[in-house]
Amino acid sequence: MTDTVLAVRPLYRGWLSLQLLTLRLGDIECDRAIVEHVSGATVLAYDPDRRVAMTVRQTRDAVLYLGGEPFAEAIAGVTEDEAPMDTARREAFEETGLALRSVEAVAQVWMTPSSTTERVHLFLAEYRAEDRIGAGGGAADEIETIDAREEPLADLWDEAVSGRVGDAKLFMLLQALRLRRPELFARNIT
Repeated sequence: MTDTVLAVRPLYRGWLSLQLLTLRLGDIECDRAIVEHVSGATVLAYDPDRRVAMTVRQTRDAVLYLGGEPFAEAIAGVTEDEAPMDTARREAFEETGLALRSVEAVAQVWMTPSSTTERVHLFLAEYRAEDRIGAGGGAADEIETIDAREEPLADLWDEAVSGRVGDAKLFMLLQALRLRRPELFARNIT
């Protein structure tokens, strides 16, 4: 017997949707709720010469609800009517003022496959100081107040190793960059 979806009942429709699925899993019929969420793109923009990466901080509703504070995140946003790579470039400019030229695909991952349809396209992108040509700060019509910061890659890696990186996207992208360019994480010796 094959696992299958028997029925779908909408519970809520809005920016995201909540669906109640009736499933047959083996010989058992059951109901499970899932969130239909648009997919997105995220990019870790890094300057290899200065060995820094651009991170962003902003108030996140769920984190605020649970009493948490904003933490470093990778640049990210939902894909609109564009390719994920174009989303990464657009979001980098909106959030940080960076005009990214070359964007390298890393992976497409499910964020929480047990309960949401959201997938995120992961990218890495080199930049230089002169590529920061805009104000950044986020899109005014999206109620975003973004604090963009350049942070040393060695410091970000220390945060990742010690379990202090709160953003899954940043955590995965730091690992991908470290595998591809380990020399960027060395501390400056002067």
